[in-house]
Amino acid sequence: MATHTEQLTRPAVRLHGLTRSFQGRTVLDGIDLELPAGQFTALLGHSGSGKSTLLRAVAGLDHGVEGEGRLSAPERGSVVFQDSRLLPWSRVLDNVLLGAEGKEAAERGRAALAEVGLAGRERAWPGELSGGEAQRAALARALVREPQLLLADEPFGALDALTRIRMHNLLRELWKRHRPSVLLVTHDVDEAIVLADRVLVLENGRIGLDLTIDRPHPRSYREPKLGEYRERLLAALGVTEDH
Repeated sequence: MATHTEQLTRPAVRLHGLTRSFQGRTVLDGIDLELPAGQFTALLGHSGSGKSTLLRAVAGLDHGVEGEGRLSAPERGSVVFQDSRLLPWSRVLDNVLLGAEGKEAAERGRAALAEVGLAGRERAWPGELSGGEAQRAALARALVREPQLLLADEPFGALDALTRIRMHNLLRELWKRHRPSVLLVTHDVDEAIVLADRVLVLENGRIGLDLTIDRPHPRSYREPKLGEYRERLLAALGVTEDH
């Protein structure tokens, strides 16, 4: 078993030659990638480029991949999807505790709900929550497992603009507090720049751009330096803007 120090220094994810094909079409083409422990990484790409396929491969949910993929602590990973995937017949706390074990699980669940601003909503039904509250509950469900790796597949894509900004702030604050490695799949270039410290662009089944966002937090969408990063990412995606 790895020591705590080893878990902090070795990569949270190491992929080598990762390949995935569907009906003769190669979606992931021999990807080599390391995600350092504690790093916040965003993954961009066009629709159908394989972003979610890559995330599912890292999560161990896709058994059709070829190549090598290693997680430092696969039992300490959590996934958050665009849909909160709360069970409508279970109350919020029960949803958060789904799959959690141990005598202290309920206490951890209440603490996680408090962290995401849902203290006092433990007995609510999912249908009583707004979209933003449901995603907060989904984050709490991920946090209660104290993950070393948090995988997020467009978790804010269905939210309105103001709620999305609030969720950005919440996710970043939770990352600072718990320091898991994060892989965030998104279509939103600005979301990637504001949240992540490293942004990958998936193109033709490979990592076409690996960009470090070397700016302190909190970041403003209006910061000129972020505009330069935005232009580089849009160019890598083949998008041009009219000025």
